[in-house]
Amino acid sequence: MLLMMVPGVLFLLLFFYIPILGNVIAFQDYQPFLGIGDSDWVGFQNFVDLYFNPDFWVALRNTLVLALWQLLLFFPVPLGLALVVDSLMSSRIRRWFQSIVYLPHFLSWVLVIALFQQVLGGAGLVNNELRHLGLDALPFMTNPDTFPLLATVQLVWKDAGWAMIIFLASLASIDGSLYEAAAADGAGRWRRMWHITLPGLRSIIILLLILRIGDILSVGFEQFLLQHDAVGPGASEVLDTFTYFAGVVGGGWSIGAAAGLAKGIVGAVLIFAANKVAHRLGEPGIFSKKAG
Repeated sequence: MLLMMVPGVLFLLLFFYIPILGNVIAFQDYQPFLGIGDSDWVGFQNFVDLYFNPDFWVALRNTLVLALWQLLLFFPVPLGLALVVDSLMSSRIRRWFQSIVYLPHFLSWVLVIALFQQVLGGAGLVNNELRHLGLDALPFMTNPDTFPLLATVQLVWKDAGWAMIIFLASLASIDGSLYEAAAADGAGRWRRMWHITLPGLRSIIILLLILRIGDILSVGFEQFLLQHDAVGPGASEVLDTFTYFAGVVGGGWSIGAAAGLAKGIVGAVLIFAANKVAHRLGEPGIFSKKAG
């Protein structure tokens, strides 16, 4: 088992933990041709520049708005899908339904955006039907005001089925005799779900919610980069795309690193805070102190 873990550990080490050391350039005026060793140290000046950068605050606002939409609309959908699948009596229908809903997860964001463009774009299926009915076309894919809803719908369509698997695994661990006893006492389907299923899923719901809160400032990169020009940076610029345009495209490597480091620190603080709240609710959370 330990040998089987080696490739995964090496992957995390090479692509996650070692690159963390590169965050040192957030405290430098980093010049690629000089390298980290010869670049000048500027302390917290890059963070001060971020504070006075209006584009950073636009990206932060958009990130928080999109994160709220995802938390309210995306997070409950996998749970609902898992309850639907679990209630299906026919194993054949259950397998068919599972395959349909988690298949989009394996599509790249390029394909997902292209599919939405074909359906909701200016020359897409829906707008062509509206024109045939004598109605005006609607800017589904280019309207900045409705972009948070569009982005959330795209995320739900792509990844809700895949996230459903975690809840299905938790549902399988609930003792079936509890349902039998409740049914013998006259409890209907809704009462069994309310008093057995949801309490049985409480721990995993809180665990996933903590992880979602900790990752709240990472709403996605490719999805928003691909739609950046269609709706404009005022609606689609998030912290990840801001880091890309400021650091990679604009050459402000230190500013980009400072934005990424700030996002990581805020995420870590949120995880600790949410985990503390989970402990107060009597749940184990994602980690706890050793007793004694």
